[in-house]
Amino acid sequence: MTYLSPAKINLFLHVTSKRSDGYHNLQTIFQLVDYCDEININYRSDEIIRRISGNENIPQDQDLTIRSATLLKKITGSKGGADISIVKKIPIGSGLGGGSSNAATVLIALNELWNLNLSKEELVDIGQHIGADVPVFIIGRSSWGEGIGEILTPISLPKYFYLIVSIGKHISTKEIFTHKALTMSPVQRKMSDFSLVSNPHNDCLEAAIDIEGEIEDALIHLNSTEKHIDKARMSGSGSCVYVAFEREEDAIIAKKELPIKWLGFIAKAINKSPLCNWDVAKW
Repeated sequence: MTYLSPAKINLFLHVTSKRSDGYHNLQTIFQLVDYCDEININYRSDEIIRRISGNENIPQDQDLTIRSATLLKKITGSKGGADISIVKKIPIGSGLGGGSSNAATVLIALNELWNLNLSKEELVDIGQHIGADVPVFIIGRSSWGEGIGEILTPISLPKYFYLIVSIGKHISTKEIFTHKALTMSPVQRKMSDFSLVSNPHNDCLEAAIDIEGEIEDALIHLNSTEKHIDKARMSGSGSCVYVAFEREEDAIIAKKELPIKWLGFIAKAINKSPLCNWDVAKW
């Protein structure tokens, strides 16, 4: 079977505190978009889990698709196996959640293929051990996020068109969250405070720009485009940046004006993941 594995952007990201386990508490809005990787999964009866193609530059033991399948098998004791192929579109290490989305997709798919009948909550419990962004892709809804990203409240957001720009650089999330320029917003906000996302600050931005100054160049360029909405922003811990448009045709014009050194693509906001259209998890 083939599954679409969507990207996300963070409409803002506030780091509220550092936890004793090394993670950070945060507040954010996860906006899902219709820019997707494709994951093909074939059932195996010999208990072997293997990657057939895709993510060739990532060792299999570090690939989140393989790690999620292996963890699911360990926790449930399933006798099933899987051949997994990935067609990547979402840039790696971009702050768009591609790896986390892939991991969530594999968990949801194997829950069906292996006849595990795990609930959404059980899958979320497993997924958060893979990565902090995995739960939102399992829930499959654009959401207000708290905790390390696992406390989620689905919300409906405007169906904007986003011009998303990759500078082609990978930034380590660990490096960002240990960087001296990481800022914090210790004042806890309520979801109602962010109607229309009134405070779009990303606390990871200064650290990301210190590591890759080209991020600031990309933000300046996006802010110079015509007919965009609000300010250009960085997603997650970087390095992708984006700006919103009400009309797709305006986003297309802005994309044509991008410097050729950057990869740009247009994605539409969605409030519901494509995975929610398949009854592959016990909701």
